[in-house]
Amino acid sequence: MKRLFVIIATLLIFGQTLLFSDENDFSKYDNLSVSIKYYDRTMYYPGNPDTNPVFVHISIKNNSTETMRFKLADDRMFSVDFNGYTIKNLQLPQTEKVIRKRTSNQTVYFREIALETGEEYSFVENFKDYIEIQEPSVYYIELKFYPELYKSKYLNVTSNRLALEIRPSPSAASSSVLPVKDKSAELLKPEEISPDKVVEQTIIARQKSLWDQYFLYLDVESMLQRNASAKRKYISSSAEERARMLKNYRADLMQSRIDNDIVAVPEKFEIERTVYSKTEGTVTVTEWFKYPNYREKKSYVYKVRQREGIWQIYDYTVTNLGTE
Repeated sequence: MKRLFVIIATLLIFGQTLLFSDENDFSKYDNLSVSIKYYDRTMYYPGNPDTNPVFVHISIKNNSTETMRFKLADDRMFSVDFNGYTIKNLQLPQTEKVIRKRTSNQTVYFREIALETGEEYSFVENFKDYIEIQEPSVYYIELKFYPELYKSKYLNVTSNRLALEIRPSPSAASSSVLPVKDKSAELLKPEEISPDKVVEQTIIARQKSLWDQYFLYLDVESMLQRNASAKRKYISSSAEERARMLKNYRADLMQSRIDNDIVAVPEKFEIERTVYSKTEGTVTVTEWFKYPNYREKKSYVYKVRQREGIWQIYDYTVTNLGTE
């Protein structure tokens, strides 16, 4: 009887070992390498992942002589992790967004990617979506890629490290004065001003063709998704494709190729009514547009919402009030 117990125990241990070896083959992805570099590098400041993102270009390469396959989640947070370290090698905390997604019960959609020898697959992610950065300093960042998704995070490939310099936030300009000489949005910082002031500064910036300041309080991502077909395409696109779509959308606005009402230049305007709660609001504005033989009068209702203390315009409606 004792001998039978030993045989059964041995078989159980052997079976568990086989199961572990099949499902957790750590050498399976030895020839898969991951590298990171900055995408469209600029000046970086603390906080504000939407207005001052840290876009990182991620490349996954097959260095073996055989075809390699891995899973890639539609939501990249289930495929990659960023780690950030201080100069004292202390690890930076993850964002609430990452923690909330990974602890909630949800279906993770993914596709299988096959790479032939020497082939690469690349995409772009915002480092600030993953890691909290609240203080200016020099940090070191790296990425972990999960070929079998986050649920199998014990299987991972680690990238190279990059140095990340976070500069002190530039001092905020007076809410009543728009800086005319600034030519780069990298040097501008949105202020915690009221919704009516946000709309006022946005319209004035457009009147003066100060595009950097015009986009300062405009939620470009939400504005792009006002169009149903553009929204479907945006949602189904990779991070790199989304970044390209946003860039093109900005360019189209500046050339008045789309959404002409939001970029139309009024001769004058009057803010009629402002209503808002802690997070949402509307600003109603009467605007006059001058043409050779007449003036057109329109009523704009700008929809605004607050993110991290900053109000942004994310939608609008226009009503024609006739001509004068």
